[in-house]
Amino acid sequence: MARLPRQRDEHASGKHATGATTSVDADDAALFRDAIGPVRELPAATPPPRKPPPRPTPRMAARDEAEAASEFRRAMATDALEVGDALSYRRDSVPPRTLQRLRRGQFAAQDEIDLHHVDARIAETMLRDFLREARHAGFGCVRVIHGKGLHGDSNAPVLKNLVDRLLRHRSDVLAFHSAPPAQGGTGAVLVLLAPERRR
Repeated sequence: MARLPRQRDEHASGKHATGATTSVDADDAALFRDAIGPVRELPAATPPPRKPPPRPTPRMAARDEAEAASEFRRAMATDALEVGDALSYRRDSVPPRTLQRLRRGQFAAQDEIDLHHVDARIAETMLRDFLREARHAGFGCVRVIHGKGLHGDSNAPVLKNLVDRLLRHRSDVLAFHSAPPAQGGTGAVLVLLAPERRR
């Protein structure tokens, strides 16, 4: 019979001990806050840098490539120039006399490019770049050396036909004619360029 009071004492003692523990915990928390002083909230973490967007697709370059492929196919089509044929072309706005002067070599070439033994597709890119840079530099007449095509695998001179087709379809080309014999003959062409429009 003495167990019941003992159990009540232990139970009561337990309540007292728990209350004391809670009070001690609260006191410790208050002491900790007093010790560290005011608390400043940390700023939000900076998000990681975004992945750069993909580079835009160069539409002009893609269009130029498509035009180049089309011109290359046209160059290989029928009505191709033969080895000894002369290149000759002028826009309607250019007087016939200007073309005659070009044929005689009376315009001094201010720059030239040699496409001898260059792959046709590479030659096409080189020629486009050359004409763009020449026009930007303010050159009015340039010479393109394409060779006579005597050593090619095909019957028609590939580079000569490619140059002819490409020049005819450029808006910045006013006229062209195969060079006189002293300047390369039918293995080269003199090209008159329109002045570049200044913005």
